[in-house]
Amino acid sequence: MEFVSLAVLGFFIVISPGADFVLVLRNSIQQGRAAGVWSAIGISTAITVHIAYSILGIGYLISQNLFLFQCLKYLGAAYLIYLGIKGFLSSSHELEQQAGMESHQAQWRYALQGWLCNALNPKTMLFFVSIFSQVISPNGEEMTLALFYGGYMILLHGLWFGLVAVLLTSPTLQTRLLKLKKRLEQACGIALVSFGALLATKA
Repeated sequence: MEFVSLAVLGFFIVISPGADFVLVLRNSIQQGRAAGVWSAIGISTAITVHIAYSILGIGYLISQNLFLFQCLKYLGAAYLIYLGIKGFLSSSHELEQQAGMESHQAQWRYALQGWLCNALNPKTMLFFVSIFSQVISPNGEEMTLALFYGGYMILLHGLWFGLVAVLLTSPTLQTRLLKLKKRLEQACGIALVSFGALLATKA
């Protein structure tokens, strides 16, 4: 497959709604722009994990080992359900009166949430394994292409989810979103739980 085709495929995969998007949406609405941006940073850095095991062939071995893959699947599902329940319960708390008010939690917590949300997603793992299996070979030039594509995906994830966080916390949207904050937080919580449940039950 040509790099342009892979780049376009990667773009549509990144912007398609999923657990990562819901997490950035929830953190941005609930805790402010910085939380959303740090979540995006965590998501983008998690891509390095997928790139590493795809290049080393570990991802392929895991995908062929039912026990290891099931462990990864259930671990990722449990984490999404945990985040969803936590977000849903927190939505019942008293809302902040000022738009964009930031949490006092350390920002690294949001980066860690983003990192775990992406790194523990077996669908992301299978995507990278399938893509890199088309690119990687003993040929040195193709290995360079694989690394370049990996860098592109890291940058794409960071830019897209960072943009989502910035747009969601812009003054224009913030006034409207604040009125729907509780319902949006609950919707994000339900969505994360649903993603986790589907991931756990899907064969």
